[in-house]
Amino acid sequence: MRTLSTLGQLESKRVLLRCDLNVPIENGVISDDGRIRASLPTIKYLIDQGAKVIICSHLGRPDGSRGEKYSLRPVAKRLSELLDQPVSFSEDSVGREASDQVSILENKDVLLLENLRFHSSETSDSETERQDFAADLAELADVYVGDGFGVLHRKQASVYEIASLLPSAAGYLVEKELSVLEQLVRSDSHPYAVVLGGSKVSDKLGVISALLPRVDNLLIGGGMVFTFLAALGHKVGKSLLEESLIDTVKGYLDQAKALGVNIVLPTDIVMASTFSADAEHLVAQVDELEQTSFGASGIGLDIGPVSARVFAEIISTSKLCFWNGPMGVFEFESFSKGTSSIAEALTKVQGLGVVGGGDSAAAVRALGFEDSAFGHISTGGGASLEYLEGKSLPGLEVLA
Repeated sequence: MRTLSTLGQLESKRVLLRCDLNVPIENGVISDDGRIRASLPTIKYLIDQGAKVIICSHLGRPDGSRGEKYSLRPVAKRLSELLDQPVSFSEDSVGREASDQVSILENKDVLLLENLRFHSSETSDSETERQDFAADLAELADVYVGDGFGVLHRKQASVYEIASLLPSAAGYLVEKELSVLEQLVRSDSHPYAVVLGGSKVSDKLGVISALLPRVDNLLIGGGMVFTFLAALGHKVGKSLLEESLIDTVKGYLDQAKALGVNIVLPTDIVMASTFSADAEHLVAQVDELEQTSFGASGIGLDIGPVSARVFAEIISTSKLCFWNGPMGVFEFESFSKGTSSIAEALTKVQGLGVVGGGDSAAAVRALGFEDSAFGHISTGGGASLEYLEGKSLPGLEVLA
């Protein structure tokens, strides 16, 4: 992989830096700036090298339509605060507006372009459309740096096509992410625990298959656990269930037994009357989920307190731990305790504890944990999983 050191002298060069600044913004206020802060080392390096730094990113899925809701303007403001220097903003990512803004940049200046996805060609299924948009972006710069780890698994103009049009390299964030993921794939550290949650088993099939032969303990929580419980013959009420995958899950259980891997499932679940923050709820054993006052209408929204303690003990005594997916509906306080327990335990791992991006990263910050408490918080949930599955990441291929 080509790195920043391969680019040579960057002073006075126009460097187009693709970041992943897709942060949550509500009424112009950024609630989690983790991805912005993760991009700072590469930005600061380019500034120190005397480059003219042109940052591009997407925000949300505007599908080619402009709207204030998806504007990166608040990100420019936050970047300016974190860099302690002005960050100019272009109302467009290509065309006259963008080229005019680039033309007045001095060495060490920073410019943020407007949301790339305001142009549908950025994510078009048409390779020709993506190539044309990449060519427009390339006109703005002399060099390209790919540092948006969270989009490396996407074949998009600013990630894939652009890299063949300019001298290109990966940034520090991509280097760091890959270094951590390689440890998860190749490390001989034990005990090794993987904690998977989130809503669907179908989202985690690949990573289960890839990591099962490597780990000592596979802990399952979140909505996906109910397919595992159903595979063991438990009734799960109206909890999330992927019936079509029950046989697949049974296969994983058999494979784990053959490999000597311990698949750890909750023994108790927080059952609720409805899916709402103020729903009536109680704790039930996994073989009695339909025997509560809610009957077969109950819905599981978190792992129970006993299970949370068991999970936490396994995690905190591991030498290597990867966690992807919350244990429950952490956005609702009553159903956040399982996720909070797992996050707390991960801070106590003596070796490397990795938060696998996406909802997990959002959860730890929403629950008040500092990034520095963990070995690593990934900026890309989907990209992390695909890399661990052994899939090829297009945005990485072109930087090889």
